[in-house]
Amino acid sequence: MDDLARIAAALERLAPPPPPPADPRAHPAYVWRAGTLAPARAFAPLPLDLLHGVEAQRAALLANLERLAAGHAAQDALLWGARGTGKSALVKACVGAVQRAGGDLALVEVAADQLGGLPALFDTIAAVPRAFVLFLDDLGFDAASDARTLRSLLEGGAEARPANARLVVTSNRRHLIPRDIHEQESAINARDAVDDQLALADRFGLSLGFHVVDQPLYLAIVRGYAERYGLAFDPADALLWATRRGSRSGRVAWQYVVDLAGRSGTAL
Repeated sequence: MDDLARIAAALERLAPPPPPPADPRAHPAYVWRAGTLAPARAFAPLPLDLLHGVEAQRAALLANLERLAAGHAAQDALLWGARGTGKSALVKACVGAVQRAGGDLALVEVAADQLGGLPALFDTIAAVPRAFVLFLDDLGFDAASDARTLRSLLEGGAEARPANARLVVTSNRRHLIPRDIHEQESAINARDAVDDQLALADRFGLSLGFHVVDQPLYLAIVRGYAERYGLAFDPADALLWATRRGSRSGRVAWQYVVDLAGRSGTAL
């Protein structure tokens, strides 16, 4: 019997029970992982005034999340466009701004491979007296059939998301699904093929586009970061960094500022 107890104890150490779910009222941000809410380890959204070149998108998303936090009607939102243009940063920054203003709003990040667990997440938060942004970052599907579960959860399905939650999705694709002209040509009804591909994007009441950053805007983004952290920068050096990276974007601007701070012996 002692041997069995030792074996059982050893097995428990190798496979400990999952941690208890986090209190859905206690944290500003969570991660939905393996069917359980876990508090996000470091939720540090940027101040909204650091995000340049996305003023219209910022105003629209912020107003939508303020309505959600107030218990008013709000839209599911799709943020689409060029990589590195601040889509994810804007979502977190808007949630942080609502929280700082006193809104009872939490972010729940859901990985793309956890979409099948969304109904369980809906059950977890539906009765909580708090608003939730369900954040699906960098989402994309290879085929329209892969997206049908999410379409059903957004609208029309028996397990649609609860009233206190809205989905906010970022994607490099405007319609989340690649559009293949050959597939449309081979379809019996080409219009049906197009409609099936666009059906998911149409479920989002708020669609915000993010576009390629030009040189003046790139330098304005760098300048905004540099002034915030007290760093002196040479525009020619910032442009050289972007050239070496092969693109200009808000992400590349931030990476340059991190490098600049490191060279200056400054922590961010």
